[in-house]
Amino acid sequence: MHFGTKSATITANTATSVTVISPSGSGSVPVTVTTPGGTSNPLLFFYVGAPFKSSLSPVSGATAGGGSVTINGVGMATATAVHFGAATVTPTVVNDGQLTATVPPGTGPGPVSVSVTTAGGTNNGLTYAYVDAPTITALAPASGPASGGTAVTVTGTNLATTQSVIFGATAAPFTVISDTSVVVVSPPTADGAGGPAHVTVTTSGGTAVAGFTYLNAPGI
Repeated sequence: MHFGTKSATITANTATSVTVISPSGSGSVPVTVTTPGGTSNPLLFFYVGAPFKSSLSPVSGATAGGGSVTINGVGMATATAVHFGAATVTPTVVNDGQLTATVPPGTGPGPVSVSVTTAGGTNNGLTYAYVDAPTITALAPASGPASGGTAVTVTGTNLATTQSVIFGATAAPFTVISDTSVVVVSPPTADGAGGPAHVTVTTSGGTAVAGFTYLNAPGI
């Protein structure tokens, strides 16, 4: 049996089938079977190169998994598996240059390698970071005027990947100081009146909520 000009190793055959190990090659080649009775008509066999991955988005997410990631690259049309460390999921192939996958749960916070398996092989080179859900242990101060402008220090855990801080329904400007501290400036209330508001911190690992009190301006 030949793949183009190269002979293939036959591992089993019957009157109606032949099992072989394909030789090395590239592109498409004609496959023929030769018996004492002659040589068959050719059928095409396609060699598929190993995939190349260029980017992963997002690059981090909750340790519990469940988020969706997009992998861009080349040669991924035949992808059958995406590996996050030791965990494997089945991807959705968008086209030869892109696929999506649902992130499996992680064994704990930290980075894992991401590899894609196709008919052409497996290729590594990307990293995904699992992030534990944030917690908020304190807001300092925990109150401020309804007009906003209060610099509030949010203390907690797993805050390094903070993506947004919301006071009630209003996004607030913030600066990540460390994994345990974020400084945010309270926005004004929508109606100018005081009252309680939820402060929601969203990170790659999830969300955490604490309470803040807006104070009314004094009247005379």
